[in-house]
Amino acid sequence: MDLTQGTFEEKRRRSKKHMMLFGMLSMSMTFAGLTSAYVVSKSRKDWLEGFQFPDAFLWSTIIIVLSSVTFWMAKKAIDKGSRSLTTLLLLSTLVLGVTFVYLQFFGFGKIIAQGFFPTGSEATVTTSFIYAIVFVHIAHVVGGLIALLVVIYNHFKQKYTPGQALGLELGAMYWHFVDFLWVYLFLFLYFFR
Repeated sequence: MDLTQGTFEEKRRRSKKHMMLFGMLSMSMTFAGLTSAYVVSKSRKDWLEGFQFPDAFLWSTIIIVLSSVTFWMAKKAIDKGSRSLTTLLLLSTLVLGVTFVYLQFFGFGKIIAQGFFPTGSEATVTTSFIYAIVFVHIAHVVGGLIALLVVIYNHFKQKYTPGQALGLELGAMYWHFVDFLWVYLFLFLYFFR
């Protein structure tokens, strides 16, 4: 496919999607580096064995997967011209996204209650890695929540119609990527202890 072909609008859509893919690739490299450092550090003598992940992280994983489903359904609803259903699904995605962040911090509270801190004399290399990986992911989720708020705002301004929902589509791409990334990180941290 020749990327220089097509109308101006087609080229603009392709370029925005390619920029999003480039950003997602960059984020993937960040987390590949963090998880690689985690794997290498696991051989240290001071590595914490038997660390238990709080249940809040499992619940947050379920919540974020549900948020991906609601965002996907919102895209399908706008394609069918159902504005009210799209509104409901976008707002549901927002609530689920905020709930995800809340559960992440709740999980950190449980880790701290167990006596494991991210820094200081009570910190371990294990928990420091977990905090770093999860906090970097939360920062990306907050970026996703901001993008979602922009999508919701544009939806209320009626900028999306069937076949003309590039902003919603890009927001969904990012949201699904961040969700998939969390599922990977959760499984990695849960099973590779």
